[in-house]
Amino acid sequence: MTEDRKMLEPMATVVSVVLRILLALATAGLVLSVARGSWGSFSVCIADESSTSSATPGGFAAESGAQVDSIPRYCAETPDAHLRLLDALSDLPSTLLLISGLFLLYRFLQGAAREGVYTAQTASRLRLVGWWLLVGSLVVEIAEANARAALLAALAKDVGFSAETVLNMWTFPYLAVLTGLGLLTFARITRAGVSMREDLEGVV
Repeated sequence: MTEDRKMLEPMATVVSVVLRILLALATAGLVLSVARGSWGSFSVCIADESSTSSATPGGFAAESGAQVDSIPRYCAETPDAHLRLLDALSDLPSTLLLISGLFLLYRFLQGAAREGVYTAQTASRLRLVGWWLLVGSLVVEIAEANARAALLAALAKDVGFSAETVLNMWTFPYLAVLTGLGLLTFARITRAGVSMREDLEGVV
């Protein structure tokens, strides 16, 4: 298995270190927020990027041939629990997807180093990472778009919560989806390699 471990470097070490750092930062941030009693005491803001104005904002001068657009940004200085929840749901799912995805990738790399790269278990773990990234990125983006749209509707008088508002807040996660599809493809290739090796070993 030594050769398999070498093949997985430096990715295995980088993922392990980054995962530990993210978990430490998340834990420290939560502990500090609770200790200071500042949980939920911050202002909640949302920008409506679908509503732009060509009126030049004061203090911002554009070069000749360029234009400055104004984008309205709504803030609640004393947000209630509902607004704080919507604000958290507009970013937190992405962070959770990142940490959970890194954890699954860490498990895949550790398992591949321990059991070997060309095994059925390794292919299954790689397929799980691919599906998690593919489906998770879509679910997270839809959830965050709905949360941002609901937050905007709660803070802006002339904006309502609708499918159009959600679509304006939604961005298709191209890179995550393509990466997930790539991982699923490599998992299938690995599975086929495992089957071929088992057939060859049976012949020998």
